[in-house]
Amino acid sequence: MIKIAVCGAAGRMGQRIIASIIEADGVALSGALDRPGHPQTGQDVGLVAGCGALGVNLSDDLNAVVAGCDVLIDFTSPKVSLKNLEVCVLKGKSIVIGSTGFTPEERAFAAELAKDIPAVLAPNMSVGVNVCFKVLKDVAKTLGDDFDVEIVELHHNRKKDAPSGTAVRMGEVVAAALGRDYATVANCHREGMCGERTKEEIGMQTVRGGDIVGEHTVYFIGMGERIEISHRAMTRDMFARGSVRAAKWVVGKAPGLYDMQDVLGLN
Repeated sequence: MIKIAVCGAAGRMGQRIIASIIEADGVALSGALDRPGHPQTGQDVGLVAGCGALGVNLSDDLNAVVAGCDVLIDFTSPKVSLKNLEVCVLKGKSIVIGSTGFTPEERAFAAELAKDIPAVLAPNMSVGVNVCFKVLKDVAKTLGDDFDVEIVELHHNRKKDAPSGTAVRMGEVVAAALGRDYATVANCHREGMCGERTKEEIGMQTVRGGDIVGEHTVYFIGMGERIEISHRAMTRDMFARGSVRAAKWVVGKAPGLYDMQDVLGLN
């Protein structure tokens, strides 16, 4: 039985992860962590998540929670995730990180830390989205430079980072397939007399509103034809189930930084 702890357990995503752990075989919830001073600290996290009493109380003691698990699932923020990763390294525990908004420097730091433990870091834990990454790579290679690429992403009005980590990853996948550097060709802002679109750029448009869980569309636009590859998330459960799948996969793996492509065998 794999013991899983959840960071950000009282939040919307954390609650869905807890529900997915309860539903999954071969795993058990061993700990639930949230920020110091959280008003529900000390309460049974199953009641917080609406799953019924589980006998696991919401804690703010990171070291104790990590010590009692085999793997920590973390959907918080880059700074919190890196701190949690450091503690997991010290205690020899695995970690699954679904936080988004990492800078290249933060990702490099995560990779350095993961030399000592197995860690999964992915901007999107959805199986469907990760299949899209694979499809996008193949489509971009086939179409080559004859099609312009634009990406549009939609999320709820409480999302803090933009563009989304998933949209950025889609851009990175397409850019790599076309032999381009995403950081150089990404265009996240057009306004006024910005000039004609360059052939190499990858447009990135962001929409925020209401309770949209997450929608991403990549447009390959040619002369007289257009290909659209879209993914729409209806609930957060798909991300939660994917994170539990990653947690079951990563325990016992060799140290290193993995992503969902590794978990799903798509690399």
